Formats: sequence, structure tokens, C-alpha cells
Amino acid sequence: MAEKIIIDGYNIIGTYHKDLRAQRTKLIEDLSAYGRRKGFLHNMTVVFDGLRDGANKTQTVIAGVTVIYSGRGESADDVIKEIIGRAGMKYIVITSDRAIASFAWSKDCTPVRSEDFSRKLYQRDIVPTSIDEMYMEDDERTSGKKKGNPFVLSKKEKMIKQALDKL
Repeated sequence: MAEKIIIDGYNIIGTYHKDLRAQRTKLIEDLSAYGRRKGFLHNMTVVFDGLRDGANKTQTVIAGVTVIYSGRGESADDVIKEIIGRAGMKYIVITSDRAIASFAWSKDCTPVRSEDFSRKLYQRDIVPTSIDEMYMEDDERTSGKKKGNPFVLSKKEKMIKQALDKL
């Protein structure tokens, strides 16, 4: 079954490059190659902040990857939230943004850290780690102690592990 994946593009490539256009192009090419490696089992959408101030939101498909640039007055984060907020759609959301991760959980989507997805994308080994604070709800972060058996993954940790296994 094809997984729906939405990627916060600048979380993967960062914004500190001399040539952001080249970095975006490389990421799209890498995502396309990843899709071919996976037998096109994934429906991938990558979202970037708008190309030009004042431009309308644009959406194109390049080499099997849907590419969206946010429009005037909206950020890539806004676009991602709009997409995953649609009723009945479950996504694996690739982001390092806590607000988007929290929103994804609230919409029954599974956030995966950008760093973890990058390891899959570039075929680097993933070192199993405990759930990052980014994926915890506010009450979990402030409670100080995780409930239950410390040797058993929490429900959210299991969902993240399952999402990573699908990628």
C-alpha cells in the first residue's frame, strides 16, 4: 500500500546554502530516486516556502514528486497543516518542527524527524533512539516521568517506528 508522505523541504536541506535552488533541485532528484528504489510505494509531497514574495502558491509534479511552494502570506508550515488537516487523510509527516509534529499527532498522522528520514533517504544506518521530546505532547514533556514499563515502547514510539519501517 502506498504511504502518503509530506516533507518539510527546508527541514531536510536547511536554508544556509549559497544556492538554494540547486539544493531544492537535488532534494527533488533524491526523493525521486528514493521513490524508484522503493518501487514507487510512496506518494511524496515536498513543501517549500514560496519562491518569490507576492507569488501565488504553486504545485507541480517533478519526476514523480509533488512539489509545492507556499504563496503570499503563508509559510510552508501553513501549507503542511492545511494538507494534513483534511479529513480522512493519514500522512507520514517529515519535519523537525515541534508545532507541525504536534498538529500531525492531533490529526492522526505520524511525524518522523527529518534527521531520521534523511538517514533512510541517503541509505545511512538508523541508530535506534528513544522518542524525542519533539513528539511528546505538552503534558508528557512536563510530567517528568514516562508512565508504564520503561522497556516497552509507548504508543507514539510504536507509531514512529512503524512509519520508519514503511519508509
